[in-house]
Amino acid sequence: MTLSAADGNAILNENFAPWVRELGLVVEETGDLMAVLRLPWSTRLARQGGAMCGQALMAAADTATVIAVSAARGEFVPMTTVQQSSTFQRPVVDADVLVTATLTKLGRTLAFAEVAMTAGGNVAAHATTVYALL
Repeated sequence: MTLSAADGNAILNENFAPWVRELGLVVEETGDLMAVLRLPWSTRLARQGGAMCGQALMAAADTATVIAVSAARGEFVPMTTVQQSSTFQRPVVDADVLVTATLTKLGRTLAFAEVAMTAGGNVAAHATTVYALL
């Protein structure tokens, strides 16, 4: 059973560290093997030069993967990041970022995902993640 976006937002509020919640992430959509989160633009997340910092984008990708795994399993389960690789393709300035995590494989003990981060319809960053399901 796939979780709703409201369920995903409850998982965010109940299971993530305060600093992750302070990013302001919102679950916009969930599906059988995916989740879409919105990372709202904030000057608090901007680095020198005015672009959103990579750390915020990486945390958003990591968080979106947790929600995608939870959606696929029908509930939040304990898990931990095993690997994350990010590529930044263009700066994000004054725009929200849509973070789409799509599971490419969901096994009994590991989950693999591709994460696209777009702003204004343009790809800003891409990540791959691997999670251990505990």
